[in-house]
Amino acid sequence: MWYAFYCEDIENSLPLRAPVRPAHLERVQKLLDEGRLLVAGPFPAIDSNDPGDAGFSGSLIVAEFDSLAAAQSWAKEDPYALAGVYKNVEIKPFKKVLP
Repeated sequence: MWYAFYCEDIENSLPLRAPVRPAHLERVQKLLDEGRLLVAGPFPAIDSNDPGDAGFSGSLIVAEFDSLAAAQSWAKEDPYALAGVYKNVEIKPFKKVLP
């Protein structure tokens, strides 16, 4: 089943994000390589594709897992979660309808 991960950053998360970004992207890339990733990306903190020093307010990932428990386990081991980037992660089952 698909699961949507809505991850909310702490204030001024950019200094925590930057050092672990490669490890985070590597994990998400693995989901893509396995055909289990629908979409992933950050929420810019301002209305811009390149928010610069404003950074990001969170992230969205929609990926396939065997169960909610498996999705939760994966989220707990994410480098951003381990580095304290996220203040809250909400995971919900997601039903893809379109496209």
